[in-house]
Amino acid sequence: MTRYMLSVYGPAERTAYGSYPSKEDMLESFADTGAFNDRLVADGYFVFADGLAEVATATVVDGQGDEPVLSDGPYLEAKEHLGGFWIIDAPDLDVALRLAAEGSRACRGKVEVRPFSTPDELQALLDS
Repeated sequence: MTRYMLSVYGPAERTAYGSYPSKEDMLESFADTGAFNDRLVADGYFVFADGLAEVATATVVDGQGDEPVLSDGPYLEAKEHLGGFWIIDAPDLDVALRLAAEGSRACRGKVEVRPFSTPDELQALLDS
């Protein structure tokens, strides 16, 4: 199995109901996402999932110099930001993409699929 991160993106500007047009839409999406999470668990794909606070709560830390530099706000200025994610174990990319489509439908957001680096890939970098 390969571990994938399914990242959910949404608008940086949120309404009173996050990225949803109404309270009803938000509650329906939460219920659909909960059902999707339950299916991931039942089918053995689920590792971890969670949502993130709005992007305005972010702090960027640059610890590369003598003293860390802290900056309020997101690392990148963008119209859309990471709002939540799933970490899954899937047998291949096709399954991960199918699950991402189901998750996108449930949460009503765009989902980026990315595999985690494997020890073999890291070793190949060291050997090159």
